[in-house]
Amino acid sequence: MTRAAVGLLILVVVAGALLCYWRLSIRGHHRRLRQLDMRVHVNGIRGKSTVTRLVGGVLREGGYVTVAKTTGSAARVIGPRGEETPIFRRGAANINEQIDVVAEHIVGDVEALIIECMAVRPLYQEYSQEYMVRSDVTIITNVREDHQEEMGETLEEIADSMAVTIPRGGIVITAEDREYLRERLRKRAEERGSRLIYADPDDVDDEDMRGFDYLQFKSNVAIGLAIARMAGVSRQAALEGMWKSVPDVGVVRLRSYDVRGKSVLWVPMFAANDRESVALTFATLQAQFPPDATVIGILNNRRDRGRRAELFAHMVPDDLSGYLDHVITFGAYEETVTKTMVERGYGRERIHQRGETVSPTLDQILDTVADLIDGPAGVLVGMINIHTDQAELLIDHFAELRGADHRSEIDESRDPRRASIGVSRLRRAGAHHGRVPAPAGREVEAG
Repeated sequence: MTRAAVGLLILVVVAGALLCYWRLSIRGHHRRLRQLDMRVHVNGIRGKSTVTRLVGGVLREGGYVTVAKTTGSAARVIGPRGEETPIFRRGAANINEQIDVVAEHIVGDVEALIIECMAVRPLYQEYSQEYMVRSDVTIITNVREDHQEEMGETLEEIADSMAVTIPRGGIVITAEDREYLRERLRKRAEERGSRLIYADPDDVDDEDMRGFDYLQFKSNVAIGLAIARMAGVSRQAALEGMWKSVPDVGVVRLRSYDVRGKSVLWVPMFAANDRESVALTFATLQAQFPPDATVIGILNNRRDRGRRAELFAHMVPDDLSGYLDHVITFGAYEETVTKTMVERGYGRERIHQRGETVSPTLDQILDTVADLIDGPAGVLVGMINIHTDQAELLIDHFAELRGADHRSEIDESRDPRRASIGVSRLRRAGAHHGRVPAPAGREVEAG
């Protein structure tokens, strides 16, 4: 046998072995998925991580043995007792991570999986749904302008891109409030033999929101309540579960800090990075800003997020000029962003570059903030992205000022006060039987 023939034979054997391994892996993956009573795929432009956490809280409080997995600001697996485990990646995020999560965590008596969609390109989204998640229920939180390079330039195109994750013969839940987009999603659902449920934010009362110690939106809570009705979890249990769920690292919690003798309200709004979400958040938060406070916005631009930098360079003069007295630029694209804002009417004297063009120290950043505040109080709003050198200096500084009050979401997830009623029962049963039993006697909401 020639050397070439031997090489070809080895190649064929290796390829065959890999194919067998792949088929066995996929078969095992699908077997694990079939053991679940409920598979929920969470898609949308804004709020995916938050909704994943809220829905997990609803089902845990309702007695389901539930695993949830988020992808957003900090990827996490949330176990049946609400405990969080960080996902450590070697290199860039890859959607095959979903298969690894199922293999490692869908074991024993786990009944429900809530998993955030990782994919952006429609082809990958469809692959994620059809082969990786196979959800019975897909949540499309909303339709917003983002990721246009991959998902389409118009809202209709973006809606169609996300619609490929709608299950066949299942349910899609959305809180999208524009009827024409909602009807487009409904049409796509009907094409797949699925039913659309509208999670109406008007069904959520102000009293329902008082249990959150961070900025939360009624649209997200409405989705959690819609899942509760489907799963036979009472409204009160669903609310309790959502209140107890640990928020994502990117949520907005308002805290005031001393900066060079000035009282500064820190608003880490980095997770809101599309026009509608930012405008809605500013409108919601403005009532909580101190009277006559100087409001400073941080445009935190990552070099790999040029489209967002361009968006906010237009948004500041067009939509946010009435909110922001000054803007500080962090990260990349400072000259381009400044030029665009000035050309659109935002005064150059109101723009202060403290990003890559300056590479400031923490003291220089704090000096800039304090110098811009006219009176005793100011508001500092972080926007667009989390990770730049300057933003991380500021975030770490404020975390240190909190001292003992500062706890990571990992620590919070293990706080006994956040344990669900279902988890308490599971712990008692596990102590007797040495295992985590399936939940029984779920409460069904009357009517």
